[in-house]
Amino acid sequence: MSKLVVSQKIKLAVKNGHGVVKIKVGNTTIGGDQLAVMAGPCSVENREQVLEAARIVKGAGGHILRGGAFKPRTLPYSFQGLGEEGLKILDAARSETGLPIITEVMAPEDVELVESYADILQIGARNMQNFALLKRVGKASKPVMLKRGMSATIEEWLGCAEYILNEGNHDVILCERGIRTYETITRNTLDVSAVPVIKQLSDLPVVVDPSHGTGIRSLVAPMAKAGIAAGADGLMIEMHPHPEKALSDGDQSLHPHEFEALMREMAPIAGAVGKRL
Repeated sequence: MSKLVVSQKIKLAVKNGHGVVKIKVGNTTIGGDQLAVMAGPCSVENREQVLEAARIVKGAGGHILRGGAFKPRTLPYSFQGLGEEGLKILDAARSETGLPIITEVMAPEDVELVESYADILQIGARNMQNFALLKRVGKASKPVMLKRGMSATIEEWLGCAEYILNEGNHDVILCERGIRTYETITRNTLDVSAVPVIKQLSDLPVVVDPSHGTGIRSLVAPMAKAGIAAGADGLMIEMHPHPEKALSDGDQSLHPHEFEALMREMAPIAGAVGKRL
């Protein structure tokens, strides 16, 4: 019988006898038997948009509000985010709804600022191997979600998690968000097999992002369900009150009614694999 193996130099991000990592954020536990749903717009655009999105996420049964205040974009001409003003808007949404916040941090010098607002620090795919940033969030007091790089192997991904863990922050979440392959119809190729692979290799919780994983709105729901069936501990889903007006990633953002329907449809699948929403 074949066995999955990675470099023996990776010591903290692999199974080491300490048991499954469970990360408590507000009333939600990431890891264990709860399926954590993180949802919201790709970018924080204005106060009304985020508050409306937060109410929709809360009303549908979502657990954590996502939204980017700092946005790494492919081109410099694209919307780059509102910075601290965006963090303040997310904070207002949390105050109204009680939803914890996950948002991206892009540079070591921004960690202190973002940490003062966020409940979970997100490291985006483009920064997976930003080792100075990984070391800095490893010293943070907030959980860190590490997205897989767009061309990264699973071993490289775990190696980057090792950087965070080695600095003393043991609350690390891994996020499979699709990798770059020769396929061009979808934005990325969502590697659903990465979920059970991580489960066999590591005790860290793993989340699936079907929005970035496909880049196509109609594919988000089926791939979200596939991620649950594969054993994911959570989902990260882009939902915008008005996707056609979104400043970023509108084509992959669910409409509110689509997100609400997905939340209903996911419950029996989660139950079938021993999870609850």
